[in-house]
Amino acid sequence: MTPRKIIIDTDPGQDDAAAIMLALASPELDVLGITAVAGNVPLALTARNAGIITEICGRGDVPVFSGASAPLRRKLVTAEHVHGKSGLDGVELFEPGRPLESQDAIDFIIDTLRTEPEGTVTLCALGPLTNIATVFERVPGVVSRVREIVLMGGGFFEGGNITPSAEFNIYVDPEAADIVFSSGAPITMMPLDVTHKVLTTAARVERLRGNGNRPSMVMADMLEFFERFDEHKYGTDGGPLHDPTVIAWLLDPDMFSGRRCNVEIETVSELTLGATVVDWWKVTDRPENAFVVKDVDSDRFFDLFIERVGRL
Repeated sequence: MTPRKIIIDTDPGQDDAAAIMLALASPELDVLGITAVAGNVPLALTARNAGIITEICGRGDVPVFSGASAPLRRKLVTAEHVHGKSGLDGVELFEPGRPLESQDAIDFIIDTLRTEPEGTVTLCALGPLTNIATVFERVPGVVSRVREIVLMGGGFFEGGNITPSAEFNIYVDPEAADIVFSSGAPITMMPLDVTHKVLTTAARVERLRGNGNRPSMVMADMLEFFERFDEHKYGTDGGPLHDPTVIAWLLDPDMFSGRRCNVEIETVSELTLGATVVDWWKVTDRPENAFVVKDVDSDRFFDLFIERVGRL
């Protein structure tokens, strides 16, 4: 089977790192490039972190591109209180051996969508949607060439994680999210409603560490740092492992369930800025524009994640 071509748009982040590792460990996927965006930490760090992760995985051949350093129309909000000052706190970091690509991330996405056969490239969005929205604003004609956008963002039944009503990725750049959800591109959305069901319990982290290879050991250390925030916040054994759900969807969609809905992004209200208004119960006539995932077999998810990272 021909591997599925993907671009990973990301703001690493320990859970972004987990998603990148899962993708790089999976022969079903052809990672054409990784595009960094400002989000969890500023752009210089997210771009560096992407390079660090590829090297830890022994995949320094995967190019990393630097993208948007700020949201479309707002000041950047970051999340060092969750991820640490580096974005990947919990392990010893280093400068990647391979430099960033000279081409801008926006141009790389545009050129890739233009040159690859139509409908073959999936955009995996793990952070704020600034890069992808900029692509769609700059060259609207490439929207129809996208196979699918699979994104981690938003929430409905679970509310928000940066404000009572907004999830971080959408809150950072709600205008970008509005552009993407209004674009007409096929969208699969992994909201907090599903990511809060994949918890990095102590037993799961120890299973990961038991693989014994460098990426597994590094990821286990990262997760032990990362989960401290959500364990305290939610009172759970382990924290949600948000971003790898995007990659797991591409590998084994049958472990998930959800439904097609209309999703609108709040861009005006100070109280609910960045909220994803999901018409789950079909109470409006607004057209469906996303497949919204709500449930997952968490054991099946972690079996896949642990086994794949053990291959690196």
